[in-house]
Amino acid sequence: MILHNNERPENRPGSPAIEWPTLLVFGATYTLWAVATALLWQVSPVLAILAAALAIAQYSSLTHEVLHGHPFANQRLSEVLVFPGFTIFVPYLRFKDLHLQHHFDPNLTDPYDDPESNFQDPAVWARQSALVKAVLRFNNTLAGRMLLGPAISTWALVTGDLRAAFKGDMRVALAWGLHLPGVALVLWWLVAVGTMPVWAYLLAAYLGWSLLKIRTYLEHRAHEAARARTVVIESRGPLSLLFLNNNFHVVHHMHPQVPWYKLPALYGSNRDHYLRRNDGYVYASYAEIFRQFLFRAKDPVPHPVFPVAKGGALEQPAELRGGAGIVEERHARLVTARH
Repeated sequence: MILHNNERPENRPGSPAIEWPTLLVFGATYTLWAVATALLWQVSPVLAILAAALAIAQYSSLTHEVLHGHPFANQRLSEVLVFPGFTIFVPYLRFKDLHLQHHFDPNLTDPYDDPESNFQDPAVWARQSALVKAVLRFNNTLAGRMLLGPAISTWALVTGDLRAAFKGDMRVALAWGLHLPGVALVLWWLVAVGTMPVWAYLLAAYLGWSLLKIRTYLEHRAHEAARARTVVIESRGPLSLLFLNNNFHVVHHMHPQVPWYKLPALYGSNRDHYLRRNDGYVYASYAEIFRQFLFRAKDPVPHPVFPVAKGGALEQPAELRGGAGIVEERHARLVTARH
């Protein structure tokens, strides 16, 4: 996604030169990360890993703010704040490019055009082995997404980027070229200053990504209308802070230039409008999501409304919005659609 001039932070009317709430979260996150890696290990290894995981998850949420033009009007200055490779697995520039591509709403959930989609083309799904299908079905539960999701995402990103780099994609090569010095800085800290072993830090980074998978688990659904594919979770609890209010996700997609700390008030000022916009795709809290989907898949793996409508509204047979079994059997041509 290319920002138009009036969408750039320095050109937005009333945009502050410095967004202090975001800088305060940066300061707290860096402090927690340093304490976890340099001090807590000698007190409690478990506590150190958990604290580092929280810091890494919060840092990841902050990188999302940065790529959307916060906290400084000068984008390069903002990006200095996310140079250290705390997350290990995801280069900032790759996250930026893929996420801004994801923000083209007509493509949301498309297995090919939305880089953050967890759906597959039904024809591709039909050719998968029984083992792959079992793994991906488990990955579509919240427990599976937290346990396996980071590994699946890392494998897909790294293997895809290697192929792209070998084919001459210099943007991908640049992203990894900038990321590796940031990772080296983290490793230097762990060896020269910190007390946490590298293996424990890698575990913390994985756990941090697992926490983020709670946020992304049902951010988008398959729906005929693009406007109705994005969720609202009305929580204002600890996870909302950890995710920097991206649980108000339809508000973020409609106003991606608005900083995290203004999203709840923006939603509250016109709740009915946003819920009409997303066709009532709303949950009260993350506790509700854990109760419903910890061990039960919310969605099938094959996209249930395929091909994906690019922004329009299509009428589809009812079973396309039914359970995973019906959808999978239909796309494997074991049953036919009823009209």
